[in-house]
Amino acid sequence: MAAAAVQVPVAPRRRSWTGTPEIYFTKPIDNSRLVKVEDPRRTREMRQFGIALAFLFVLVMGYAFQHFKAIEYGYKIEALKSQRANLIEMNRALRLDEASLRDPERIDRIARGMGLQSPQAGQVVRMDSSMPESSSSVVASLTPVAVVSSR
Repeated sequence: MAAAAVQVPVAPRRRSWTGTPEIYFTKPIDNSRLVKVEDPRRTREMRQFGIALAFLFVLVMGYAFQHFKAIEYGYKIEALKSQRANLIEMNRALRLDEASLRDPERIDRIARGMGLQSPQAGQVVRMDSSMPESSSSVVASLTPVAVVSSR
């Protein structure tokens, strides 16, 4: 017969206390009568350090300001270049439109469609023709004009 193995739980061992116990006592300390003596050399060193730190801060901020302004101006320049290119393209399109609207054949076709006819001799007065020189200036003059009715 084989003996069955029985496991017996083992209780953890407790540590025994060795050494002496530590006891802390509070001790009230009155520092109200103490006066801090300022060290003039330490004060001067701290003032110099503060001035040097402030100067370094101003230099770094000046550099950062210039750097960010340069980036901002770069973006503005690119936006203006894009706007200029758009305006040049729009100007080209408008000039092309103007040239097509000023075409004499187109104007003649529209005028004939409205029932207008070519002017007869004497109906056209050129405004840029030179006036005869006279001693007195001419404010206005009467020129005969034939009226063509479209009725």
